[in-house]
Amino acid sequence: MTEESNGSTSEAAIGKLVRPALIASEYTARGYSMFLRYLLVGLADESVTAALVYPPGQDVDSVVSPSVEVIEHPAVDLPLMGIPNRKILFERLERFKPTVLHCLCESQASLTRQLARELDLPYILAVNSLQKRFGRLSISRSRCAKIIVPAKSIAGNVSELYPEFSDRIEQINIGTFVTKKAVCFSESGRLASMLTVHPLDNVGEFEKLIGAVKHLVVNGYEFMLVIMGGGRAESGLRELLASEGLLQTVIIIPRLEPWRSVLGAGDIFVQPQPRTAFDPLLLEAMSVGTAVAGCKGGVDDLFIDGQTAVVFDPNDELSIYSCLQGLFDRRELARKIAKGAQEYLKKNHTVSNMISSILRCYHEAQH
Repeated sequence: MTEESNGSTSEAAIGKLVRPALIASEYTARGYSMFLRYLLVGLADESVTAALVYPPGQDVDSVVSPSVEVIEHPAVDLPLMGIPNRKILFERLERFKPTVLHCLCESQASLTRQLARELDLPYILAVNSLQKRFGRLSISRSRCAKIIVPAKSIAGNVSELYPEFSDRIEQINIGTFVTKKAVCFSESGRLASMLTVHPLDNVGEFEKLIGAVKHLVVNGYEFMLVIMGGGRAESGLRELLASEGLLQTVIIIPRLEPWRSVLGAGDIFVQPQPRTAFDPLLLEAMSVGTAVAGCKGGVDDLFIDGQTAVVFDPNDELSIYSCLQGLFDRRELARKIAKGAQEYLKKNHTVSNMISSILRCYHEAQH
Protein backbone atom coordinates (compact mmCIF):
# COMPACT_ATOMS: atom_id res chain seq x y z
CA MET A 1 0.00 0.00 0.00
CA THR A 2 1.29 3.44 -0.87
CA GLU A 3 0.29 7.02 -0.40
CA GLU A 4 -0.66 9.24 -3.31
CA SER A 5 1.85 8.62 -6.06
CA ASN A 6 3.66 10.93 -8.45
CA GLY A 7 3.65 9.24 -11.86
CA SER A 8 7.08 9.29 -13.46
CA THR A 9 6.08 7.77 -16.78
CA SER A 10 5.25 10.25 -19.53
CA GLU A 11 1.47 10.65 -19.56
CA ALA A 12 1.61 11.73 -23.20
CA ALA A 13 3.29 8.43 -24.08
CA ILE A 14 0.83 6.47 -21.97
CA GLY A 15 -2.08 8.26 -23.63
CA LYS A 16 -1.13 6.70 -26.96
CA LEU A 17 -1.12 3.24 -25.43
CA VAL A 18 -4.26 3.09 -23.29
CA ARG A 19 -7.97 3.16 -24.10
CA PRO A 20 -9.77 2.82 -20.77
CA ALA A 21 -13.43 1.97 -20.40
CA LEU A 22 -14.80 3.34 -17.12
CA ILE A 23 -17.69 1.46 -15.49
CA ALA A 24 -19.87 3.77 -13.37
CA SER A 25 -22.83 3.02 -11.12
CA GLU A 26 -25.77 5.23 -10.21
CA TYR A 27 -24.03 5.87 -6.87
CA THR A 28 -20.92 7.05 -8.72
CA ALA A 29 -22.98 9.26 -11.01
CA ARG A 30 -24.68 10.99 -8.10
CA GLY A 31 -22.05 11.02 -5.40
CA TYR A 32 -18.78 11.25 -7.33
CA SER A 33 -19.73 13.40 -10.31
CA MET A 34 -17.03 16.02 -9.58
CA PHE A 35 -14.32 13.32 -9.38
CA LEU A 36 -15.58 11.77 -12.61
CA ARG A 37 -15.59 15.13 -14.37
CA TYR A 38 -12.03 15.90 -13.28
CA LEU A 39 -10.88 12.42 -14.32
CA LEU A 40 -12.42 12.54 -17.79
CA VAL A 41 -11.17 16.05 -18.50
CA GLY A 42 -7.71 15.05 -17.28
CA LEU A 43 -7.66 12.00 -19.54
CA ALA A 44 -8.74 14.12 -22.50
CA ASP A 45 -5.95 16.60 -21.75
CA GLU A 46 -3.49 13.71 -21.98
CA SER A 47 -4.96 12.63 -25.35
CA VAL A 48 -6.47 9.48 -23.84
CA THR A 49 -9.59 8.22 -25.60
CA ALA A 50 -12.01 6.86 -23.02
CA ALA A 51 -15.43 5.25 -22.91
CA LEU A 52 -17.84 5.70 -20.02
CA VAL A 53 -20.43 3.08 -19.13
CA TYR A 54 -23.08 5.19 -17.45
CA PRO A 55 -26.55 4.48 -16.00
CA PRO A 56 -29.49 5.97 -17.95
CA GLY A 57 -31.41 8.91 -16.53
CA GLN A 58 -28.34 10.62 -15.06
CA ASP A 59 -26.98 14.04 -16.07
CA VAL A 60 -24.12 12.81 -18.21
CA ASP A 61 -23.67 16.10 -20.12
CA SER A 62 -22.24 17.87 -17.07
CA VAL A 63 -19.67 15.10 -16.58
CA VAL A 64 -18.25 14.04 -19.94
CA SER A 65 -16.02 15.85 -22.39
CA PRO A 66 -16.75 15.63 -26.15
CA SER A 67 -14.03 13.04 -26.70
CA VAL A 68 -15.64 10.48 -24.35
CA GLU A 69 -17.82 7.74 -25.81
CA VAL A 70 -20.84 7.26 -23.55
CA ILE A 71 -22.40 3.79 -23.36
CA GLU A 72 -25.68 3.63 -21.45
CA HIS A 73 -26.17 0.53 -19.34
CA PRO A 74 -28.66 -0.97 -18.99
CA ALA A 75 -29.71 -0.13 -22.54
CA VAL A 76 -33.24 -1.39 -21.87
CA ASP A 77 -34.31 -0.69 -18.29
CA LEU A 78 -36.90 -3.43 -17.93
CA PRO A 79 -37.20 -6.56 -15.77
CA LEU A 80 -35.70 -9.82 -17.09
CA MET A 81 -33.43 -7.91 -19.48
CA GLY A 82 -30.18 -8.58 -17.59
CA ILE A 83 -28.65 -11.01 -20.09
CA PRO A 84 -29.65 -9.02 -23.23
CA ASN A 85 -28.35 -5.81 -21.64
CA ARG A 86 -24.98 -7.38 -20.84
CA LYS A 87 -24.76 -8.65 -24.42
CA ILE A 88 -25.43 -5.14 -25.77
CA LEU A 89 -22.82 -3.70 -23.41
CA PHE A 90 -20.26 -6.32 -24.45
CA GLU A 91 -20.83 -5.62 -28.14
CA ARG A 92 -20.48 -1.85 -27.71
CA LEU A 93 -17.30 -2.22 -25.66
CA GLU A 94 -15.92 -4.66 -28.20
CA ARG A 95 -16.41 -2.02 -30.92
CA PHE A 96 -14.68 0.60 -28.75
CA LYS A 97 -11.67 -1.75 -28.29
CA PRO A 98 -10.59 -0.80 -24.75
CA THR A 99 -7.20 -1.88 -23.44
CA VAL A 100 -8.15 -1.75 -19.76
CA LEU A 101 -11.35 -1.55 -17.68
CA HIS A 102 -11.74 0.76 -14.69
CA CYS A 103 -14.52 -0.18 -12.27
CA LEU A 104 -15.38 3.08 -10.47
CA CYS A 105 -17.57 1.56 -7.77
CA GLU A 106 -17.42 -1.71 -5.87
CA SER A 107 -21.11 -2.32 -6.69
CA GLN A 108 -20.01 -2.95 -10.28
CA ALA A 109 -17.20 -5.35 -9.34
CA SER A 110 -19.03 -8.47 -10.52
CA LEU A 111 -20.05 -6.92 -13.86
CA THR A 112 -16.54 -5.61 -14.49
CA ARG A 113 -15.00 -8.99 -13.68
CA GLN A 114 -17.33 -10.67 -16.18
CA LEU A 115 -16.59 -8.08 -18.88
CA ALA A 116 -12.85 -8.42 -18.30
CA ARG A 117 -13.09 -12.17 -18.83
CA GLU A 118 -15.24 -11.86 -21.96
CA LEU A 119 -13.05 -9.12 -23.46
CA ASP A 120 -9.81 -10.73 -22.26
CA LEU A 121 -8.67 -7.55 -20.50
CA PRO A 122 -7.10 -6.48 -17.20
CA TYR A 123 -9.05 -4.19 -14.92
CA ILE A 124 -8.70 -1.70 -12.08
CA LEU A 125 -11.16 -1.87 -9.17
CA ALA A 126 -12.00 1.23 -7.12
CA VAL A 127 -13.21 0.63 -3.55
CA ASN A 128 -14.56 3.84 -2.01
CA SER A 129 -16.13 2.57 1.20
CA LEU A 130 -15.39 0.34 4.17
CA GLN A 131 -16.29 -3.27 3.44
CA LYS A 132 -18.05 -5.73 5.73
CA ARG A 133 -16.93 -9.26 6.45
CA PHE A 134 -20.01 -10.72 4.80
CA GLY A 135 -20.96 -10.09 1.18
CA ARG A 136 -17.45 -10.39 -0.26
CA LEU A 137 -16.51 -8.50 -3.40
CA SER A 138 -16.11 -10.44 -6.64
CA ILE A 139 -12.43 -9.95 -7.53
CA SER A 140 -10.45 -11.86 -10.15
CA ARG A 141 -7.01 -13.02 -9.04
CA SER A 142 -5.75 -13.11 -12.63
CA ARG A 143 -7.33 -9.97 -14.14
CA CYS A 144 -7.67 -7.43 -11.31
CA ALA A 145 -4.35 -5.58 -11.52
CA LYS A 146 -4.98 -2.88 -8.91
CA ILE A 147 -7.43 -2.05 -6.16
CA ILE A 148 -7.54 1.74 -5.87
CA VAL A 149 -8.74 3.30 -2.61
CA PRO A 150 -9.14 7.01 -1.76
CA ALA A 151 -8.20 6.82 1.93
CA LYS A 152 -5.81 5.07 4.29
CA SER A 153 -8.70 3.83 6.45
CA ILE A 154 -10.24 2.04 3.45
CA ALA A 155 -6.85 0.62 2.44
CA GLY A 156 -6.44 -0.95 5.89
CA ASN A 157 -9.97 -2.32 5.84
CA VAL A 158 -9.62 -3.92 2.38
CA SER A 159 -6.18 -5.32 3.23
CA GLU A 160 -7.57 -6.97 6.35
CA LEU A 161 -10.56 -8.52 4.57
CA TYR A 162 -8.71 -9.44 1.37
CA PRO A 163 -5.13 -10.25 2.43
CA GLU A 164 -4.55 -12.15 -0.81
CA PHE A 165 -4.85 -8.82 -2.67
CA SER A 166 -2.91 -6.64 -0.20
CA ASP A 167 0.00 -6.18 -2.64
CA ARG A 168 -2.39 -4.78 -5.26
CA ILE A 169 -3.96 -2.10 -3.03
CA GLU A 170 -2.90 1.45 -3.79
CA GLN A 171 -4.12 4.69 -2.27
CA ILE A 172 -4.73 7.38 -4.86
CA ASN A 173 -6.18 10.48 -3.30
CA ILE A 174 -9.16 12.02 -5.08
CA GLY A 175 -8.11 15.38 -6.45
CA THR A 176 -9.83 18.74 -6.37
CA PHE A 177 -9.15 22.39 -7.14
CA VAL A 178 -8.67 24.70 -4.18
CA THR A 179 -10.05 28.24 -4.35
CA LYS A 180 -7.73 31.19 -3.74
CA LYS A 181 -9.72 32.48 -0.77
CA ALA A 182 -11.55 30.78 2.08
CA VAL A 183 -15.29 31.56 2.15
CA CYS A 184 -15.58 31.02 5.91
CA PHE A 185 -16.81 34.27 7.53
CA SER A 186 -15.40 36.19 4.57
CA GLU A 187 -18.26 38.70 4.36
CA SER A 188 -18.89 40.88 7.39
CA GLY A 189 -22.52 41.65 8.07
CA ARG A 190 -23.81 38.51 6.36
CA LEU A 191 -25.90 36.09 8.40
CA ALA A 192 -23.68 33.17 9.38
CA SER A 193 -24.64 29.87 7.79
CA MET A 194 -23.94 26.20 8.34
CA LEU A 195 -24.48 23.39 5.86
CA THR A 196 -24.76 19.66 6.37
CA VAL A 197 -25.27 16.95 3.74
CA HIS A 198 -26.46 13.66 5.15
CA PRO A 199 -29.09 11.06 4.18
CA LEU A 200 -32.45 11.75 5.84
CA ASP A 201 -33.05 8.10 6.67
CA ASN A 202 -32.97 8.25 10.46
CA VAL A 203 -34.18 11.17 12.59
CA GLY A 204 -32.04 9.91 15.45
CA GLU A 205 -28.88 10.76 13.51
CA PHE A 206 -29.85 14.45 13.66
CA GLU A 207 -31.22 14.72 17.21
CA LYS A 208 -27.95 15.68 18.93
CA LEU A 209 -27.11 18.24 16.23
CA ILE A 210 -30.60 19.76 16.43
CA GLY A 211 -30.29 19.91 20.21
CA ALA A 212 -26.98 21.77 19.90
CA VAL A 213 -28.52 24.16 17.36
CA LYS A 214 -31.42 24.85 19.74
CA HIS A 215 -28.90 25.57 22.51
CA LEU A 216 -27.09 28.07 20.26
CA VAL A 217 -30.35 29.84 19.36
CA VAL A 218 -31.42 30.09 23.01
CA ASN A 219 -28.05 31.67 23.82
CA GLY A 220 -28.57 34.38 21.24
CA TYR A 221 -26.53 33.18 18.25
CA GLU A 222 -27.95 34.20 14.87
CA PHE A 223 -27.35 31.86 11.95
CA MET A 224 -29.01 29.53 9.48
CA LEU A 225 -28.49 25.78 9.16
CA VAL A 226 -29.16 24.21 5.78
CA ILE A 227 -29.69 20.45 5.67
CA MET A 228 -29.25 19.18 2.12
CA GLY A 229 -30.58 15.75 1.29
CA GLY A 230 -33.65 13.56 1.22
CA GLY A 231 -34.95 10.30 2.58
CA ARG A 232 -37.74 8.48 4.35
CA ALA A 233 -37.21 10.38 7.63
CA GLU A 234 -37.63 13.86 6.14
CA SER A 235 -41.16 14.34 7.52
CA GLY A 236 -40.04 13.17 10.95
CA LEU A 237 -37.14 15.60 10.90
CA ARG A 238 -39.48 18.47 9.99
CA GLU A 239 -41.69 17.50 12.93
CA LEU A 240 -38.66 17.58 15.22
CA LEU A 241 -37.71 21.05 13.96
CA ALA A 242 -41.26 22.27 14.49
CA SER A 243 -41.39 20.91 18.05
CA GLU A 244 -38.11 22.70 18.86
CA GLY A 245 -39.24 25.96 17.25
CA LEU A 246 -36.43 25.86 14.68
CA LEU A 247 -38.34 26.07 11.39
CA GLN A 248 -37.04 29.64 10.88
CA THR A 249 -33.45 28.63 11.65
CA VAL A 250 -33.10 25.24 9.95
CA ILE A 251 -34.21 24.58 6.39
CA ILE A 252 -34.20 21.31 4.43
CA ILE A 253 -33.45 21.36 0.71
CA PRO A 254 -32.81 18.62 -1.86
CA ARG A 255 -29.28 17.97 -3.11
CA LEU A 256 -28.43 20.73 -5.55
CA GLU A 257 -25.90 21.08 -8.37
CA PRO A 258 -23.32 22.41 -8.82
CA TRP A 259 -22.04 21.42 -5.40
CA ARG A 260 -19.24 23.94 -5.20
CA SER A 261 -21.60 26.89 -5.61
CA VAL A 262 -23.84 25.58 -2.84
CA LEU A 263 -20.94 24.77 -0.52
CA GLY A 264 -19.33 28.14 -1.23
CA ALA A 265 -22.38 29.90 0.21
CA GLY A 266 -21.74 28.53 3.70
CA ASP A 267 -19.32 29.37 6.49
CA ILE A 268 -19.30 26.03 8.34
CA PHE A 269 -19.72 22.51 6.99
CA VAL A 270 -20.99 19.98 9.54
CA GLN A 271 -20.70 16.19 9.24
CA PRO A 272 -23.10 15.02 11.99
CA GLN A 273 -22.33 11.28 11.85
CA PRO A 274 -19.38 9.07 10.82
CA ARG A 275 -19.42 8.02 7.17
CA THR A 276 -18.54 4.54 5.95
CA ALA A 277 -17.60 5.86 2.51
CA PHE A 278 -15.23 8.58 1.35
CA ASP A 279 -17.26 11.80 1.11
CA PRO A 280 -16.50 13.92 -1.98
CA LEU A 281 -18.73 16.70 -0.61
CA LEU A 282 -16.51 16.99 2.45
CA LEU A 283 -13.51 17.28 0.13
CA GLU A 284 -15.23 20.02 -1.90
CA ALA A 285 -16.34 21.85 1.26
CA MET A 286 -12.71 22.00 2.37
CA SER A 287 -11.58 23.08 -1.10
CA VAL A 288 -13.77 26.20 -1.12
CA GLY A 289 -12.65 27.14 2.39
CA THR A 290 -15.49 26.39 4.77
CA ALA A 291 -14.60 25.56 8.36
CA VAL A 292 -15.38 21.88 8.87
CA ALA A 293 -16.83 20.44 12.06
CA GLY A 294 -17.21 16.68 12.16
CA CYS A 295 -16.68 13.45 14.00
CA LYS A 296 -14.17 10.64 14.01
CA GLY A 297 -15.06 7.10 13.02
CA GLY A 298 -15.57 5.48 9.64
CA VAL A 299 -13.67 7.12 6.80
CA ASP A 300 -12.28 10.08 8.75
CA ASP A 301 -8.89 10.59 7.06
CA LEU A 302 -9.54 14.25 6.23
CA PHE A 303 -10.26 15.14 9.88
CA ILE A 304 -7.08 16.39 11.53
CA ASP A 305 -8.33 18.06 14.70
CA GLY A 306 -7.21 21.67 14.94
CA GLN A 307 -5.61 21.65 11.48
CA THR A 308 -8.22 20.74 8.86
CA ALA A 309 -11.30 20.49 11.08
CA VAL A 310 -12.67 20.66 14.59
CA VAL A 311 -13.90 17.35 15.98
CA PHE A 312 -16.85 16.55 18.25
CA ASP A 313 -18.51 13.48 19.74
CA PRO A 314 -21.61 12.83 17.58
CA ASN A 315 -23.43 11.26 20.54
CA ASP A 316 -22.80 14.19 22.89
CA GLU A 317 -24.97 17.28 22.39
CA LEU A 318 -22.72 19.41 24.60
CA SER A 319 -19.66 18.38 22.58
CA ILE A 320 -21.34 19.48 19.33
CA TYR A 321 -22.55 22.71 20.92
CA SER A 322 -19.10 23.59 22.29
CA CYS A 323 -17.46 22.85 18.96
CA LEU A 324 -19.85 25.06 16.96
CA GLN A 325 -19.85 27.78 19.62
CA GLY A 326 -16.06 27.92 19.41
CA LEU A 327 -16.22 28.53 15.65
CA PHE A 328 -18.80 31.31 16.05
CA ASP A 329 -16.98 32.99 18.94
CA ARG A 330 -13.49 32.73 17.45
CA ARG A 331 -13.98 33.47 13.80
CA GLU A 332 -10.29 33.97 13.12
CA LEU A 333 -9.71 30.47 14.42
CA ALA A 334 -12.49 29.21 12.15
CA ARG A 335 -10.82 30.86 9.16
CA LYS A 336 -7.47 29.41 10.21
CA ILE A 337 -9.03 25.92 10.23
CA ALA A 338 -10.55 26.55 6.79
CA LYS A 339 -7.25 27.76 5.34
CA GLY A 340 -5.40 24.87 6.99
CA ALA A 341 -7.68 22.42 5.20
CA GLN A 342 -7.06 24.18 1.90
CA GLU A 343 -3.30 23.93 2.36
CA TYR A 344 -3.63 20.23 3.20
CA LEU A 345 -5.57 19.62 -0.02
CA LYS A 346 -3.01 21.54 -2.08
CA LYS A 347 -0.33 19.16 -0.84
CA ASN A 348 -2.24 15.89 -0.86
CA HIS A 349 -5.26 16.09 -3.18
CA THR A 350 -4.21 17.65 -6.48
CA VAL A 351 -6.01 16.70 -9.67
CA SER A 352 -2.72 16.45 -11.57
CA ASN A 353 -1.33 13.79 -9.21
CA MET A 354 -4.62 11.90 -9.33
CA ILE A 355 -4.61 11.80 -13.13
CA SER A 356 -0.94 10.81 -13.43
CA SER A 357 -1.33 8.06 -10.82
CA ILE A 358 -4.42 6.58 -12.49
CA LEU A 359 -2.72 6.70 -15.90
CA ARG A 360 0.26 4.88 -14.44
CA CYS A 361 -2.08 2.20 -13.06
CA TYR A 362 -3.64 1.75 -16.50
CA HIS A 363 -0.21 1.37 -18.05
CA GLU A 364 0.97 -1.11 -15.41
CA ALA A 365 -2.23 -3.15 -15.67
CA GLN A 366 -1.65 -3.66 -19.40
CA HIS A 367 1.83 -4.97 -18.78
